[in-house]
Amino acid sequence: MDTTTTPVLAAGAVLWRRSPVDGGIELALIHRPRYDDWSFPKGKLKRGEQPATAAIREVKEETGQDCVLGTPLPSSFYVASGRPKHVRYWAAEATGGQFAPNREVDRMIWLPVIAARHRLTHERDRPLIDAFIRHSGQNAQ
Repeated sequence: MDTTTTPVLAAGAVLWRRSPVDGGIELALIHRPRYDDWSFPKGKLKRGEQPATAAIREVKEETGQDCVLGTPLPSSFYVASGRPKHVRYWAAEATGGQFAPNREVDRMIWLPVIAARHRLTHERDRPLIDAFIRHSGQNAQ
């Protein structure tokens, strides 16, 4: 098998909650010091793991948050470290938990939708916000 063309399979989520301040929608973004970027929680599937299971696991590992997966969102396809990567995403409502910095993720922030769109490092992540708004019925405020 040619590992340079076999896609890396990953899963993640647009993690959201109701703001404790004004009840509006907030999205969780993570900062990865290795790449110095802001993105949505995501990670590689373990051998034999289903994408939805991986998305829940990665959200917990990277944000400390438990979540309930909702609407599937568009997948993302890109090249990382010279290999194609296929990431499946879901909208996921946070149901509780506590962030603790770790080796992979040193910061997590909750931002209103518009602020989250501007904070994301990679252009490829911005359409996920549009899909989240469209499929979840949430507004962009």
